[in-house]
Amino acid sequence: MKTIYLDNAATTPVRAEVLEELLPYYKDEYGNPSTVYGLARSPKKALDTAAGRVAALINARPEEIFFTGCGTESDNWAVFGAAWARAAKGRHIITSAIEHHAVLHVCQALEKSGFEVTYLPVGENGIVSADDLKNAIRPDTTLITVMFANNEIGTIQPIKEIGAIARANGILFHTDAVQAFGHVPIDVADMNIDMLSASAHKLYAPKGVGMLYIRKGVKISNLMYGGAQERGKRPGTENVAGIAAFGRAAELMMGEMPAESARLAALRDKLIRGLLEIPYTRLNGDPVKRLPGNANVSFEFIEGESILLHLDMNGICASSGSACTSGSLDPSHVLLALGLKHEKAHGSIRFSLGMFNTEEDVDAVLKALPPIVRKLRDMSPLYEVMTK
Repeated sequence: MKTIYLDNAATTPVRAEVLEELLPYYKDEYGNPSTVYGLARSPKKALDTAAGRVAALINARPEEIFFTGCGTESDNWAVFGAAWARAAKGRHIITSAIEHHAVLHVCQALEKSGFEVTYLPVGENGIVSADDLKNAIRPDTTLITVMFANNEIGTIQPIKEIGAIARANGILFHTDAVQAFGHVPIDVADMNIDMLSASAHKLYAPKGVGMLYIRKGVKISNLMYGGAQERGKRPGTENVAGIAAFGRAAELMMGEMPAESARLAALRDKLIRGLLEIPYTRLNGDPVKRLPGNANVSFEFIEGESILLHLDMNGICASSGSACTSGSLDPSHVLLALGLKHEKAHGSIRFSLGMFNTEEDVDAVLKALPPIVRKLRDMSPLYEVMTK
């Protein structure tokens, strides 16, 4: 049975060109880039090249790119680092109610240390209101952190507008762009972004590599200490192979993004249209302002986990939400923030398309899913009661 992988928001396969880029640094070019002998020169050059490639994708400078171990580390560093570096100016932070837990849990930790956090609500389409943001700003607000695109429902926030508000008020602006980086256009200068987090494994590169863009002139505290790597800001021997691969993936996506995003959006829209033909089904998130490959749909009266198990038996991989919270029995905080009741939130499935998906994959889902939903609803007492 062919496996149809539709969970690219959780992670992506490593593409062949990217794998080719990283292999030399596991074999012949294994030197530590922080050393002075000849074997270190190629790894050091690889780091510089990767920084340039990653920076180009968001219109940044190479020296503004700092490599980390993952997107979660980048988020933690940005929020903790900015909060503590500017604590003397104020201890108020603004974020949204639908952030990834890599941001939300940091904010909750800071609250225990005397910071105050405003969690902006979102509309039923999952978008933060600029007016709500403006009204939340206080004299002691020092950081705004709002994600570029949501990892569950794919909604894209009005980042340029948020950045302009932050800049006009002298407030640092961080955005978690893990889902958006390489998939939609990002210009940190035009959007007034001061810090931006990204992750390699959402971009057809290996796991274990992340990036934090820090605009030149922005000062944040270190998250880690113990070495001079990454210009003294992020210690630890660099993952040269992974970073080189990250750079190559960014370079490839820079050229491919316009055409690939359009292709994925067309597949996404076909998938959504077909899914919404199933009765008692709703799309979660904005129908237009969403990532090209994201389709998140709720099926009433049944559990998302049951749907996933049946899809898996048909060779189809999807998700019931964020991979980082897949062990939790609680309904998605993102879907609850949209106003969904618990039972509807529990019946949600996220399909996330990637570069290796085809129209045939979409057709296979639309063929397999309706009978699965019918079967599960036939076993659901709630469905019988509600549809009498």
